[in-house]
Amino acid sequence: MTQTALIRPAWTPATIALMVLGFMIFWPLGLAMLAYIIWGDRLDGFKREANDVTDRMFRGCRRAARHSHHAPTGNVAFDDWREGELERLTKERRKLDEMRAEFDDYMRELRRAKDQEEFDRFMRNRKTGGNNPNGDVTDVTDQS
Repeated sequence: MTQTALIRPAWTPATIALMVLGFMIFWPLGLAMLAYIIWGDRLDGFKREANDVTDRMFRGCRRAARHSHHAPTGNVAFDDWREGELERLTKERRKLDEMRAEFDDYMRELRRAKDQEEFDRFMRNRKTGGNNPNGDVTDVTDQS
């Protein structure tokens, strides 16, 4: 999910409009959109946890299937090499999953920092009385 996504779990005009439209059409749709706006950032973590639980649950089945599918060939050197390669690939997969999780955390923090910067800009504009969204304060006293 990118930061420029039109429908992201945040209070954007598009998500608010979809929520209101959902309540007008069928109230559970509006409620679902409200839940997405509030708790949508947690969906990535929930998905990752569900995938991890499912992977652990079926890991035993995959091992049994892998061992039955890859019966020993009788060549001890080849079987040892194959097991070593499969273990190396498993470690590489784990490393890639960890890198993906780190990147997801980085993107979440980046999104939070951007939201904080936008909020700070809004508060500065609000304190100075300017309505310009670019952060420039307009002088309303000079109207000739």
